[in-house]
Amino acid sequence: MRSRVRAMVWARAMGWTALATVAGGCQLNLRPGAATLTEALMEQGSTPLEQAQMATNPYDANERYLGTLGLANQDFASEPVYIRLFETNIRDADPMVRSAAIRGLANHGEPRHVAMIVPSLADANPLVRAEAARSLQRLHHEDAVAPLIAAVREPDVQTRTVEAEPEAHIRAEAATALGQYAEHRVLRALIAALDDSDLAVNRAAQASLRTLTGQDFGIDRVLWQAWESSAEDPFAGRQLYTYPAYSRRQRVYEYIPLVPKPPNERPGPPAGMPR
Repeated sequence: MRSRVRAMVWARAMGWTALATVAGGCQLNLRPGAATLTEALMEQGSTPLEQAQMATNPYDANERYLGTLGLANQDFASEPVYIRLFETNIRDADPMVRSAAIRGLANHGEPRHVAMIVPSLADANPLVRAEAARSLQRLHHEDAVAPLIAAVREPDVQTRTVEAEPEAHIRAEAATALGQYAEHRVLRALIAALDDSDLAVNRAAQASLRTLTGQDFGIDRVLWQAWESSAEDPFAGRQLYTYPAYSRRQRVYEYIPLVPKPPNERPGPPAGMPR
């Protein structure tokens, strides 16, 4: 029992030592979505110049990934020099580098970058596909609609020739992204997604349908289809679409002076979406 207590005291002391180390140094610039202090610390300690050098290291894919990811989450990365770097690294041979570049374009890009991101919805790596689907929640362009409809479709063994996405969490991200497009084909795709075998996809489709129509029939596909077929203008009650934003409660150690507050984002409309 005493040894367990001593271990707990030691672990707590080490935790506060780590916090003191953070508090004694410069202010951390946490990326949106950094879930732990360890994760946050892994992304610190590099200047913008060092991150740029890492992001362009031709010999080390891990360096390119860390450098690109670090820049992707910086406020200043909307400058043309960084946009060009993201445009280059989205074609990298390493999937992690590609995913970081996609995040950079999602955070700092323009609607024209949708054409560069869309092919990543068919990437062999699911991490890249997931990042692509999330990025299209923040960038608005007509060219994204058809690929997102394919990405929200669950594979069917009887129709293998039809484009579909095998990973449920990616289908859910695609369903969320479709909530910004008031088109009948989108409505039909989201209603079909209510029959998906994964509840997360059902709920994401329901949320997008609610945004597009102002109606809510739960995840009952039959009710949605009946309403859609009889509605004169299904988009008459359309609500404002905003992309999902990272947010969490403040943790105990974040009340300490000089320790940064949670890296919470504010939701907003996608770049290029008509006001």
